[in-house]
Amino acid sequence: MATTAEQMRAWRGLAIFSFGFRPFFMGAAVWAALAMILWIPMLSGHLSLLTAFDPVSWHAHEFLFGYLSAVIAGFLLTAVPNWTGRLPIVGWPLAALWSLWLVGRLAMALSATMPPIAAAALDLAFPVVFLSAIAREIVMERNWRNLIVLAILTGFVLGNGLFHLDTLRGGVAAGGYGLRLGLGTAIMMIAVIGGRIVPSFTRNWLARRGGGRMPVPPMQRFDKVALVALLVALVLWVAAPALLLTGMALILAGALHLARLSRWAGDRTFAEPLVLVLHAGYGLLPLGALALGLAILRPESLGIAAAQHLWMAGAIALMTLAVMTRATLGHTGQDLTAGAATVAIYLAAAAAVLARLAAGLWPGLSAWLHPVAGVAWIVAFGGFVLTYGSSLSNLPPAKLI
Repeated sequence: MATTAEQMRAWRGLAIFSFGFRPFFMGAAVWAALAMILWIPMLSGHLSLLTAFDPVSWHAHEFLFGYLSAVIAGFLLTAVPNWTGRLPIVGWPLAALWSLWLVGRLAMALSATMPPIAAAALDLAFPVVFLSAIAREIVMERNWRNLIVLAILTGFVLGNGLFHLDTLRGGVAAGGYGLRLGLGTAIMMIAVIGGRIVPSFTRNWLARRGGGRMPVPPMQRFDKVALVALLVALVLWVAAPALLLTGMALILAGALHLARLSRWAGDRTFAEPLVLVLHAGYGLLPLGALALGLAILRPESLGIAAAQHLWMAGAIALMTLAVMTRATLGHTGQDLTAGAATVAIYLAAAAAVLARLAAGLWPGLSAWLHPVAGVAWIVAFGGFVLTYGSSLSNLPPAKLI
């Protein structure tokens, strides 16, 4: 049987389909920028798509289930072969999988031109096929340690299905169970996978610099308590988002995850933005939980939408950019260090979430803060395409695979 390297060398098609992270990271970034370019005039009423969804629901879906599903696919298609020792999906099967994702984006944009069940089926085809492929890899190799990742991914796919069901029932899907389940499982995925990679990458970088205070190893007893607390808070939020108990649970989970983050020596990483951004992205997870809990307990203090954006435009966007930049550099044989363009990408993403949060704190300024957030977002993801597009689309001179 061919090895992973031999399988990729044997592929004679487009280089972008030689490994899973390539088409999905590129597609995710292009779509994140393009969808925002469409959303800004939609928000002001100057553009309408042929979508059956209300504009806010389309916007929320295409970030959470459109953009994020592509990033998750790129990450897992690259990571799972390392976890299981099985060969990666490359070549025409990878191209077919990416095409299913693209069909889903078109179906959501043009859903008013087809029966609702057809739009739902086209959009759900990719996540269902992808989930089946990942489940097969994990189960075939009895990689039970990562069943938790499979369970979270299953919840994410179910959230997408519920999003469509909320729409079919005549509700505003952006405020329904599907969105909360999808967002909740995405946050849980960051807590689980981020809880592995942030201290690990930090330790590796600090060790190369000569040691000193190191991150506490992941998945200690405290980590498990923090994860259980977050899971309980998220389950309550999905089921009963206005309950006072939900607000208190979110604040407790936020405090525990701030403490968890403080154990990973992030204060020692300012010399390397590629490592520091992982801590910043993870930090937006507990800050989002605290903000959402506060918005539930004191609705006059902060709008729910602004609080949720600390997770959606904050933790998810910054963590995925951190992972995409690092993985692209590492898997294309480049030095694991952030250049000026990469730092600019991170700063633009941070500016986007700050402007969106400010719009929630000062509603009177939202008419210009929303466009500012949108432009910063486009700069971040457009910058990723310009900076990393060539690396994703072309094989390096010496293939380090």
